[in-house]
Amino acid sequence: MNLEIPVLTIDGPSGSGKGTASRAVAQRLGWNFLDSGAIYRSLAVAVLRAGVPLDAVDAIVRVAEAMDLSFTADDPPKVLLDGENIAGEIHTETCGNAASRIAAHGPVRQALLQKQRDFRRAPGLVADGRDMGTVVFPEAVYKVFLTASAGVRALRRHKQLKEKGIDVSLGGLTREIEERDRRDRERAEAPLLMAEGAVLIDSSALTIDEVVVRCLAVVGL
Repeated sequence: MNLEIPVLTIDGPSGSGKGTASRAVAQRLGWNFLDSGAIYRSLAVAVLRAGVPLDAVDAIVRVAEAMDLSFTADDPPKVLLDGENIAGEIHTETCGNAASRIAAHGPVRQALLQKQRDFRRAPGLVADGRDMGTVVFPEAVYKVFLTASAGVRALRRHKQLKEKGIDVSLGGLTREIEERDRRDRERAEAPLLMAEGAVLIDSSALTIDEVVVRCLAVVGL
């Protein structure tokens, strides 16, 4: 790993705006981008398609080691699993919940660790995830923890799903998000924590542009 290549880690819970903000920051900086959640969600798709139980750790590790995964910088970006674009599939609630469950397994996280670190290439990297600053790139100089209230995150997700013609309960989404937060905070492996030295940004009342400006300020822009 080339420690001279700068890394900005942006961690936080689902729905905090990490993905949109991280992509925008990477574009502004001209740096590479890592969506670690997409890696876990892609593995979840592969595991679900293979019919592997979400608690079958050894089998999940084998799927992780065998999957051929790549990303493109298209708009919208593509996520290619064995050559098939699964970008739409990885954003379903089923996939998100499965990804959260398999990410709790230490051996699975270890199997995907080097895949994530390989994204560190010149001129720099913006890494979006939940343990980028604590586990994957703990030595990173620039770190952000981006959050928002569960209610605000549920409203954002509800709006996204409604725009896609998917009718879901706002109350159900809120409970699901709160449960996922609890599971992510309490898991033994790489719990969702703010990294030491990270800058806390609460996006509940901020626009994406305002979040981007604050993230850029962390790297001195």
